[in-house]
Amino acid sequence: MRPLHRRLLSGLLVLLLLAAAISWLRRPQPVMVTLQTVANGKVEASIANTRAGSVEACQRAKMAPIMGGRIEYVGVKEGDRVKAGQVLMRLWNEDQQAQAGLASAQLEAVRRRVSEICTAADSAAREAERSRKLAEQGFVSTGREEVVRMEADAKRAACETARAEVKSSDARLASVRIEQRRTVLIAPFAGTVAKIVGEVGEYTMPSPPGIATPPAIDLIDDSCLYVKAPMDEVDAPRLAAGQAVRISLDALPGKTFEGRVRRIAPYVSAVEKQARTVDIEVDFGRPEEALGHLLVGYSADVEVVLASRENVLRIPTAAILEGNRVLVLRPADSKLEERKIKPGLANWEYTEVLEGLTAGEQIVTSQERAGVKAGVLAKAEEEAAK
Repeated sequence: MRPLHRRLLSGLLVLLLLAAAISWLRRPQPVMVTLQTVANGKVEASIANTRAGSVEACQRAKMAPIMGGRIEYVGVKEGDRVKAGQVLMRLWNEDQQAQAGLASAQLEAVRRRVSEICTAADSAAREAERSRKLAEQGFVSTGREEVVRMEADAKRAACETARAEVKSSDARLASVRIEQRRTVLIAPFAGTVAKIVGEVGEYTMPSPPGIATPPAIDLIDDSCLYVKAPMDEVDAPRLAAGQAVRISLDALPGKTFEGRVRRIAPYVSAVEKQARTVDIEVDFGRPEEALGHLLVGYSADVEVVLASRENVLRIPTAAILEGNRVLVLRPADSKLEERKIKPGLANWEYTEVLEGLTAGEQIVTSQERAGVKAGVLAKAEEEAAK
């Protein structure tokens, strides 16, 4: 009987071990999650531009001559720095130069004639005065004195007429010189020549109304730069001049410039097939840094800081589920618990937590993974690696 009893006990033991193994294999497996420890830090509420903005120059002139003509002189090259008042381009204007020379000669002739006529008028006035005195003494007749006085008055009138002709000739010369300026492009400010359209001998003309044509010379004052960026219309009520801004550029990855909002457009831009936006202009906080690194036309992004709080309880914004819910890992049983929070300030990176969490708790940041939900066993990826 003993061998049989032993065999029965051995079989029962095998069955128990097999059942235990099956139970162990079928036990719930913890899901792998990424965790973030709740801690204190800085949180800012901010808004960003909807489309890329651009670096602009405070002064930029896309110049074209007032009248059309053949280019006779180009005094600069693309990339040259110029001074205010420097002649950049001149059209053929020999006909106007000839007219100016003629007007100048006519003015000189009229001035000489004025000198001659007015000198004669002064002499006639003195002669009339002598005749009056002689007539009073009876040495000349009254008729003679009257004739001399009338001649003096006539010469005085001729003198005034000649002086009026001088003014007329002077105005005519000024008009011709102004007409000459219509054929010359002069730098309105100091800057850099960005673009020249046209060569010596080619014909250029101003843009007709409603038809955009390239400017003859594009002049940029790159000593003063700012950023112009479009913001979504829904954010417009929260914008104000003087707000702090962080500026980033694709051309300088990893570098951020401080700035301030200087102007908000007084209207909403409605571009076809694009969102309605409000343009803002941002000044650089330290212009000397920007001038050494930036080119006009760089694409730029701006982040306007609406409010900022230091040393507050915060969590990653990406960890928040719909309805302001988060998944917390309970250390007692390693299960996930759903917790509702009360958020405060928030941006795309962090959200302030006013209620619902305490410092040191761990929340899940990988909610998109399969099987991650409240009530399941969970294990941090770092622990699984160990």
